[in-house]
Amino acid sequence: MAETITYNNQPQRLADFNTLIEALEYAAQGRTGYNFYNAKGELLQALPYADLAGEARLMARKLLATGARRGDRVALIADTTPEFVILFYACRYAGLVPFALPIPVNLGSHDIYVRQLQGMLTTSHATLALAGKHYIGFLEEAAQGNNALIWSGTPEEAAALVSLDVELQPGRDDEVAYLQFTSGSTRTPRAVVITEQALMSNLRGICQHGLKMHPGDRCASWLPFYHDMGLVGFVLAPMVAQLSVDFLRTRDFAVRPVQWLRLISRNRCSLAFSPTFGFKLCALRVRSADLEMLDLSSWRAAGVGAEMIRPNILKTFTDKFSSCGFDPKAFLPCYGLAEATLAVTFAELEQGCRSITVDTRTLSEKGIALRIESEERKSSEFVNCGRPMPDHEVRIADNSGSPLADLRVGRVLTRGPNLMQGYLDDSEVSRDVFEEGHWLDTGDQGFMHEGDLFITGRRTDVIIINGRNIRAQDIEELTEYEPAVNSREASAFGVDDADGSTMIILVVESRITPDAEDRQSVINRLQQAVYKTFGVHCFVELVPPHTLPRTSSGKLSRTAARTGFLERHGPETFSSRNIVRSIDN
Repeated sequence: MAETITYNNQPQRLADFNTLIEALEYAAQGRTGYNFYNAKGELLQALPYADLAGEARLMARKLLATGARRGDRVALIADTTPEFVILFYACRYAGLVPFALPIPVNLGSHDIYVRQLQGMLTTSHATLALAGKHYIGFLEEAAQGNNALIWSGTPEEAAALVSLDVELQPGRDDEVAYLQFTSGSTRTPRAVVITEQALMSNLRGICQHGLKMHPGDRCASWLPFYHDMGLVGFVLAPMVAQLSVDFLRTRDFAVRPVQWLRLISRNRCSLAFSPTFGFKLCALRVRSADLEMLDLSSWRAAGVGAEMIRPNILKTFTDKFSSCGFDPKAFLPCYGLAEATLAVTFAELEQGCRSITVDTRTLSEKGIALRIESEERKSSEFVNCGRPMPDHEVRIADNSGSPLADLRVGRVLTRGPNLMQGYLDDSEVSRDVFEEGHWLDTGDQGFMHEGDLFITGRRTDVIIINGRNIRAQDIEELTEYEPAVNSREASAFGVDDADGSTMIILVVESRITPDAEDRQSVINRLQQAVYKTFGVHCFVELVPPHTLPRTSSGKLSRTAARTGFLERHGPETFSSRNIVRSIDN
């Protein structure tokens, strides 16, 4: 068994199709496709697009045999397997609407995971639900009492159904292509409704303009299929450009990130994306002995997105892997969100990670990104996320919707043909996020400078104290200067204390000894660092590694961290009077 080829035997078309199935039918005439690898980097299965199309057509008729009707929703637990992609495309061949359910981040969180699945099944009104053998037990438990489901089972059980002998009527360009659940990092996950028109518009922008894909490009990905970057960016986008993709399971990447780099090196991959924490894992866990076996010179677009981009982490990655041929100019910052299908802006190719440094105090007090070069003042660094793709627009607005000038921080709004239809069965919230002129409020804040977008954070991640806006990330980054905090994972958020005032809470994962005096010393130093930097008091809690909750896409969830903290403590625990006394001592 061999991987699918890189250089195809058919003329390349860059997403100039009306629907996914039209794109797949064209890709099936070539010899490229998907490749799935195990934790050792060994090829498990190659799935050429020709085979994928054939198997998806067969499965489509079997799904219709369950009694499902056009437009019905199909829940698919999205493990990184050939079965998932076959089922996803089978739904579109049958005119059904698929959506990806996450796999558990932590297998020990059984009850939490089942409740998550229950919520998504209920919200989506799913008619069918499928899961592989490792997750079918969770799905069956979550489906108990769900009267909307008419059939659930494994892909093997679906394959055993007697096909319905009908002519397939694939999804049209005016129909819903799929649902995408938001990650829930700052709020309860909602089902985003994406039409075929919005999807294909965004894919054209990604393929033709953002990445400028060309024959000979090859992709490598460990991103989960239930995340928009994983699904749209590395399942759908390569197919509509007829590129081959090499997939590694997310969990296998987390354990041995070097396997992702080995795939890029061995198969001469040119396109591979990751949130910042993925590059951080590579820098931390790849051994020096492995570097000699890596050749990353083929990697022309190392995309960075899905969370705040931290330049220091990208520099650390470059320092470690430059000897392997990695070119820092390959870094490609971008910005997007599920409500915009995926991508909104891309930085310029071959320019690397560009950033500007601004005065932190002016930013928090006046909402102005005042550029500075001196190290004498507290500063914040923000990455250039580039310009909107053609037919896409971005603007920065104040709370009344009025546009703001360059370097003024405000709400990030976007519009274009890539936007969602709305949130499923949530017309009130859907109306709230769209403003006059069909501008989508992204929930992020940032500023523009010379036509480029700079993201400063989620608005819900801004802590307002005495009229000042302090970014949670700026507080969290102070933990990096505390040598006793080995984990370097932290969540900052605001809560009301016993006095009715807003108090900053900083929960930090730490591997330090349980000695009470040592722990208190670390807490005091962190409190003093926050006070010296921002002039505000802070309650610090040290917790064991792997305590802070994450979203289904692997990002730290400040919302869940805040909920967990409040469950552990009452307001009297973090009274500002106690904090002041601790800092003074």
